[in-house]
This record gives sequence, structure tokens and C-alpha cells, in this order.
Amino acid sequence: MDYMGQTSTAQYTLMGRRPQQSTQLPSIGTFDTRTSSAPPYSGLLTRSLSLSWRPSTLYRAARVEPTQSLNMSTAYPYSSSNYLNNIDSAKVPPIFPSARQALYTRYTPKDWHNAQMTNYLASDKIRAAAERLRSDAVRLAREKDEQAFKNNFESSRRLGERINDIEYWKCELEKTKDKMKRKIDEVEFKRREVERLLGETEKPLRIAQENLYEREKRQGIDLVHDNVERELIREIDTIKLSQQKLRQMLERLNTQNAINRASLHELERDAQDKFRARVLDSAAHNVKTTSRGINFYQGIESVDNTFSVPETWTRYTEENIRRALSEMSQSDELMNAGNQLMSATNSDMWSQWNHVNVSLENRVQEEHVAKNKIQSHLEKILQEIFDVEQNIEFLKKTIADKEAFLQVAHTRLETRTRRPNVEACRDPAMHRLIQEVHDLHAAIADLHGKLRQEENAVQHLLRTKSTLEQDLAIKNNSLFIDADKVMGIRRTFTIAGPEKHSTTSVSFSHPRGLITV
Repeated sequence: MDYMGQTSTAQYTLMGRRPQQSTQLPSIGTFDTRTSSAPPYSGLLTRSLSLSWRPSTLYRAARVEPTQSLNMSTAYPYSSSNYLNNIDSAKVPPIFPSARQALYTRYTPKDWHNAQMTNYLASDKIRAAAERLRSDAVRLAREKDEQAFKNNFESSRRLGERINDIEYWKCELEKTKDKMKRKIDEVEFKRREVERLLGETEKPLRIAQENLYEREKRQGIDLVHDNVERELIREIDTIKLSQQKLRQMLERLNTQNAINRASLHELERDAQDKFRARVLDSAAHNVKTTSRGINFYQGIESVDNTFSVPETWTRYTEENIRRALSEMSQSDELMNAGNQLMSATNSDMWSQWNHVNVSLENRVQEEHVAKNKIQSHLEKILQEIFDVEQNIEFLKKTIADKEAFLQVAHTRLETRTRRPNVEACRDPAMHRLIQEVHDLHAAIADLHGKLRQEENAVQHLLRTKSTLEQDLAIKNNSLFIDADKVMGIRRTFTIAGPEKHSTTSVSFSHPRGLITV
């Protein structure tokens, strides 16, 4: 037995086998649409090329199932599947040799004619089915082509809408970013103003404290807890309270700006993500069938690395913008509160500064009046001392004069004591001399008493003079402290008014002239 080989449509089997006879013609063979090669018919016997003279070599019936089921009978009642099924049911008349022992077998013309007609009929049916299959394939290809173009157009349209959405929200983010940047600059500017005002409060506080320290150098009775001291203490308390409020406002501004920068960072990150997404979607939107670099990515449609849906995507950006707008609103309210605090601080400090200046002016005037009164009393005391001393001299001279008369009376009495015998008479002259002596002694004693009183008065006047001089020195010292030291320190500093932030000037009376602060 020899293996004879195969062709593109059939194969030759081993020689020497007798095929079984079949009552049917061979069906349509299986056709591989991917390889365009038909598998060999199983068990099909053909006439050997080397035995062309032997008519006893027969065909054996074969049946091959189609690779694909063309189930389109419902939509297309005359489809190729029905025709193929009809072809499978075609019967081939049996061909059996009448004489197996003969050299070869002959067919009748009818058998030959029937076989030809059967082949013609099968060929027409197979060709018609193939034509219908081809037309269906062309129609299907056109439908799929239209569907592919429609899907590509729809995908491009959706990508374009997505790019527009991204561009819209990116523009909104950029606008909000610009507003937030300006708001951060405004808050920073306000923070610097508050910080500058906080630094400017140090000098008035130091001046008020120095004023208190200087006024502690007052002496004696002038070391009094007067209205100036109370106003200075109140000014120190006002400045310290204002400093505390300014520090709190400074801390709130720093915190608000930190929150604003965090919100700006979220906006910038979202805008950067939007920019990258727009670039990638634009690149995807511009990809065509003729573009370079397109390729197959097996299973890419199953990869899901998304983090959001359109609702959450929009909500995320809206929340970022809403949070930024809320923080900007908070910043505006905080800056308004800062402006009010700065205005109130300036007003309170300016008002208290004026109260101290007015109290200091009144105190200087009181001290100046007291000094003038002391000087007036001191002049009177000095004049009185001079008058009393003159009077003492006069009394001394008067006593000396009276002592001279007393000497005369004593001399007369002593002279009359030398009268002899009965001539030593207590006569009226002697009575008069004795009375004169007594009167002179009484007069001299009265004058000495008055002299002592005058001398005591001089001592009192001298002590009063010393007290007045000491009090005058204290008043001069107080005037020097209040008018020169305290006013001098406050005169070197100017404070801005609450309305126009202009320099405030206050006039003070001074013994040497008018002082303007």
C-alpha cells in the first residue's frame, strides 16, 4: 500500500482499501476563515493520478460541519445557512459496481446524467450561499465600520466635552488662585501694619514709665498720688491692654494667612492636576487612526485606576473653591476687625495721652501758683523779720534810755541819804523819787518782757522762713520734674490722632513761657 499525497482540497489515502458505499454526496467542507485553508476531507477517496485508467476507483461520501453557525434565518430567511443546510440534505445516488470481479465497472448514462445534475445543483446552491455570505460579510463590515466611526466620533465628542469641563474649572481655579494670592498679600500687609503699630506702642509705654520714675524723685509733701500719677498709671494700663489685643490680632492674622496658604496650595495642586489632565485628554483627543505611536494594549479596557466619578470630581473642585472663598471672607472679616482694633488703639492711646497732658498741665499750674504764694509769704516773712529786728533795736534803745533815768533817780536817792540828822526827812520829794524808781523798774521790766517776745517772734519768723524756703525748694524741684523732665520727655514724642493720623499738639503753661507738646 502506497500513500499517494494530497491537494489543497483533498488528500489521497492508502492504496488497497475498499471504501464503503454511501447514499449521500459529500457536504461542504470546513473552511477556516483565519488561515484560508480547508482541512482535508476525512476518508475521501479520489481517483489516483497514477491509475487514471481504472474506473473502479470510487469516492466515499464525506460530511464536514461548518466552523461558524450562521444563525440569521430570522432576520434573513434566505440566508446562506439555510442554503447550506439544504445542501447537506442533498442525496447522491448510490454507485455500486455490478461486477466486483470485472476488470473495471461501467455506469449507465442516467447515472452519469444524474450525477452531473446533482453536482450542478450543489454548485449553484453553494455559490448562491457564498454570494449571500459575501454580501452579508460586506454589509456587516460596513455596519461595523459605521459603528466604529460613530463610536470614535462619540468618544472624541465626550473627550472634547471633558476637556471643556476641565478648562472651565481650571479657569475658575486660576481666578480663585489670583484672588487668594491678593488676599494673602492684603492679610500680610495688614499683619505688618499691626506689627508696626505694636512696635510703635513701645515708645509711649516707655515714656509713661519714665514719667512715673521721674515723678518718684519729688520730695516732701509733693510726693503725692495726684491726678497726673493716676492718669499715667491708666495710660500704662491702656497701652499694655492695647498691646495684648494687638498681639492676639497678630496671632490671628498669622493663623489666617497659614490657612490661606494651605487653601492656596490645594488650589494650585488641583489646578496643576487639571492642567495635566487637560494635556493628557487633549493628547488622547488628537489621536487618530493615522497617528503615529498607536498600539494594542491587551486588557487595557479592564484596568480601572480611577478615583472619582464626575459628581465627586466636580464636588472636589467646588469644595476647594468654596473653602477658598470662605477663607477669603474670614480674612476680610479679620482685616476689618484689625482696622477697628487699630483705630480703637490709636483713639484710646491718643485720648489717654491728652488726659495725661491736661492733668500734667493742671498740676504744673497748681505748683506754679503754690510757688508764687510761697514766694509771696516768704517775702512777707522776711519783711516782718526785718521789722521785728528793727523793733528789737528800738526796745533795746528804749530800755537803755530808761536805765539812764533810773540811774538819775538812784543817784538822787543816794545823794539825799547823806543828809544830816533831822534833815533826813521822808518828804514828798523822797516819795516821788522812790515812786519814780519803782516806775522805772516796772517800765524796764515791761520793756525786757516785750524784747523777749520780739526775740521769740524773730525766731518763729526765722523758722517759718526756713520752712517756706524748704517748701519753695520742693516746689521748684517738683516744677523742674513736671515741667522740664516729664514735659521734656513727652515733648520729644508726637502721637498720631485717631482720625487723620496727624500729630497732636498740646500747650502747657510753664513759668518760663508756653511749652507745646
